[in-house]
Amino acid sequence: MKPLKVLNVFARSRTPPLDEGDPISIPSKDEKGNNHDPLPDPDVGLNVEERAQLDKKLVRKLDWKLIPWLSLLYLISFLDRANIGNARIYGLEEDLGMSDTQYSIALTVFFISYSVFEPATNVMLKQFRPRIFIPAIMVVWAIIMTCMGLVQNYGGLLAARFLLGMAEAGLFPGVNYYLSCWYKRSEFGVRAAIFFSAAAFAGSFGGLLAAAIAQMDGVGGKPGWAWIFILEGLASICFGIASYWMVQDFPSDATFLDEKEKLRVLRRLRADKQASSKHEKYHNTFAKQALSDWKTYLFMIIYGGSAGSLYAYSLFLPTIIKEMGYTSTKANLLSVPPYAAAAVLTILVGWHADKTNKRARANTAIPLLAVIGFAMLLGSDNAGVKYTGTYLAALGIYPTISNTITWASNNVEGVFKRGIVLGMVIGWGNLNGIVASNIYKAQDGPRFIVGHSVVLAYIVVFLFGGSVVTAVSLTTENKKRRNGQRDHWVEGKSPDEVEQRGDKRPDFIYVV
Repeated sequence: MKPLKVLNVFARSRTPPLDEGDPISIPSKDEKGNNHDPLPDPDVGLNVEERAQLDKKLVRKLDWKLIPWLSLLYLISFLDRANIGNARIYGLEEDLGMSDTQYSIALTVFFISYSVFEPATNVMLKQFRPRIFIPAIMVVWAIIMTCMGLVQNYGGLLAARFLLGMAEAGLFPGVNYYLSCWYKRSEFGVRAAIFFSAAAFAGSFGGLLAAAIAQMDGVGGKPGWAWIFILEGLASICFGIASYWMVQDFPSDATFLDEKEKLRVLRRLRADKQASSKHEKYHNTFAKQALSDWKTYLFMIIYGGSAGSLYAYSLFLPTIIKEMGYTSTKANLLSVPPYAAAAVLTILVGWHADKTNKRARANTAIPLLAVIGFAMLLGSDNAGVKYTGTYLAALGIYPTISNTITWASNNVEGVFKRGIVLGMVIGWGNLNGIVASNIYKAQDGPRFIVGHSVVLAYIVVFLFGGSVVTAVSLTTENKKRRNGQRDHWVEGKSPDEVEQRGDKRPDFIYVV
């Protein structure tokens, strides 16, 4: 039984969920002591069913306005960073006089700049507004991608890859953070899954596109691999410019919502115990909160296992398939089906996790498919068995990316703290791309025992093992909160002080 004093604090500080039919949120006091709610209810007088209909219509409107275009941008982003794997099998290394080691270094430098700049990008997104920040970084990376097709030597490629990583650093963590400021925790997973499934579609589409563009070999005196970079870069510039009109700012400033709809978005976030509905101003306290939170580091471990495996798979899949005895073009074409299957499963897993509110289950069950897949790649010389292994590997890796990001986001409250935590988690995960870039050596083909073994270890130890530890830790903490063992955290504190504790409030129950 919780102490009455603590319950009274909670009663003053929490807002009843909208779907419970409470017409007016808990008001605050103005300077004269009068009740004042900064988020008045636009639907006073409506019953529960009418509110539910408006809520459903609102979410559908958000989905159509936000998700398709952002998913397209991530498809382009992933296509631009991973197309070097397609270019490689069309003679990139030979034309630039690169060794296998130099190719690995070219992959590595991307992840260095990409990871270093990611943690700060969510703060920049908040400060400069999404419709400015996202189009700006996209145009910059698109110009760099186009120039990559004009490089004449290894040094030029190295510089372009480093700058590409710097420019792309803001999109993936930025959009995940951005979406978490629009949707309830129970709605975020499937949206993040749809957004991330664009990466799988990029892998699928990228193989087809590269095979088609490579037929321009010799046009304008440029090899086929150069045209892959040039044409994809020019297309990205066009989409980047269009994003100025297509990307929306945060809910309170969105141009496609009327005033009542803005209030509904902000109130439903507040009812979900998210601070996204408040106009926070950045200060160093948020960084300290993120750095001192044990959850941050557990999710970094999990995401490192997931992202490291993903990059190893996506960067080297065409090479792995080619080493099975297929031509360059056929290897690119055969890389299409595994990605397509992974995209579908990613969305299904996101939908199921939202519906059941069980995120740990996906992160402990789905990776077993990848374990079987890489075991098949390690243990067989048969091309059919190994190709089946690539299917299972994709199915076991891709859904865990968006599920892990959603899981982390669900368990962090506060606009800036959530942004910093997601930046750290995603940044650390992408730093593991450095390892992924250096474990598949040409001399190890066609078995690639070292590469497959390292990825298998990443999946078992970090992705699966980290998910188990995190699930147990969150469950234990939830039990303590439900039993009143954390109520002393808010004794004697005002409602505002309680609210400022974010996910460190005793009544904030973690998603497991």
